Amino acid sequence: MIFDGTFLHRPVSIVALMDAKTNSVIAGQYDVRENSSSQLLAFFMPLKERGLDPVSCTTDGNPQAMRTLRSVWPDIVIQRCLVHIQRQGLQWCRAHPKRTDATYLRKIFRPVTTIYTEAERDHFIIAVNTWEASFGNEIEEASDKGLAFLAIKRARSMLTKALPDMFHYLDNPNIPPTTNGLEGYFSRLKSRYRQHRGLSPKKRSRYFDWYFKLRPR
Repeated sequence: MIFDGTFLHRPVSIVALMDAKTNSVIAGQYDVRENSSSQLLAFFMPLKERGLDPVSCTTDGNPQAMRTLRSVWPDIVIQRCLVHIQRQGLQWCRAHPKRTDATYLRKIFRPVTTIYTEAERDHFIIAVNTWEASFGNEIEEASDKGLAFLAIKRARSMLTKALPDMFHYLDNPNIPPTTNGLEGYFSRLKSRYRQHRGLSPKKRSRYFDWYFKLRPR
């Protein structure tokens, strides 16, 4: 499966669950907050009760979504989206970093989406561990409150937390390494939605209910 959410009018969001084999939407819903455990449970539980028992789910890394997925399906494999990891990591490291730790970490993030073999995975993990050995303790103990330091601290935290769930797709080729399939679906959905101007919130909900049923791909 692939799970992701997107915004139309903040803070209102849409979430959808896609079958990665067929690239068709299993279920979608308007006005569900990805950070709400109760709303996510209300979205996932009916699917489980109808017999959905997924092997894996690729997500953008939203902590609440991952916790809820694991609470509903304890044996599920969570694959972190490599595009989201790379994009966010490069953003936090800055395009032209002045810090040495950020410069080296940026080099680590750049090939994230082009890891296709176990050897490339192992090389990546060695690079992360080498960087951590060189800079990790210093970052952990530093009292710096500057924006550049806080950004590199976030990048480090994200990467170390994501690392255990970054490469499940190498063990199972049916697991997509990114949420791109659902991102593309959302792009088409938004394009069609913008053709309907002036929909009230109630009509929006009905519109998306029908859209997910009639256009699952």
